[in-house]
Amino acid sequence: MRENSSEETKTRSGLSEFFKSDPSLGVSKFRFYLLRTFYIIIILFLGIEVWTEIITHKEIWKPLSAVAYSFWGAFTLLSILGIFHPLKMIPLLLVQFFYKLIWLIIAALPLWTANQLTDSSSYELATVNTIGIVIDILVIPWSYVFKNYILTKKSKNNSL
Repeated sequence: MRENSSEETKTRSGLSEFFKSDPSLGVSKFRFYLLRTFYIIIILFLGIEVWTEIITHKEIWKPLSAVAYSFWGAFTLLSILGIFHPLKMIPLLLVQFFYKLIWLIIAALPLWTANQLTDSSSYELATVNTIGIVIDILVIPWSYVFKNYILTKKSKNNSL
C-alpha cells in the first residue's frame, strides 16, 4: 500500500511541476507546450487554407485580398518559428489578438449595435474572431507579456 501512495505522490508532484512556473522564465512547462500546440494549430488550420489559396489562385489578385493573404501567409510562416521559440514569438500572437480585436470593434460592433450583424456577411467572421480572441486570452501568458513587454525598465542600450 505504501508503494502506491509513494507513486501517487510522485505523480502528483510531477504534475504540479508541469504546471508550476519556472522562476527564471515565469512560465510553466504546460504553457510552453500549450504555446507550441497553438502555433501548430495556426499552421495547420490557417496555413493550409491560406497557402492553398496563394498557390492555386488563378486570377490577378485584388489589392486588399492580396494584402490579407500575404499577411496570413507571413503569419503562418512565422508560426513555424513559434514551435521552436514559443516565448520569443509571443509578439506574433499579440498581433493576432489585436488585429481580431480591432476588426471586431470597427466592423462587427457597429453592425451588432444596429442589430444587423446576424443578417450580414460579417457574422461568420465575427463569430470566428470572437472565438479566436477567447482562445488567445487563454493561451497567451499575460503575466509574462506584462513583465517582459510592458513593465520592463529601459536599459542604457534600449533607450530609444
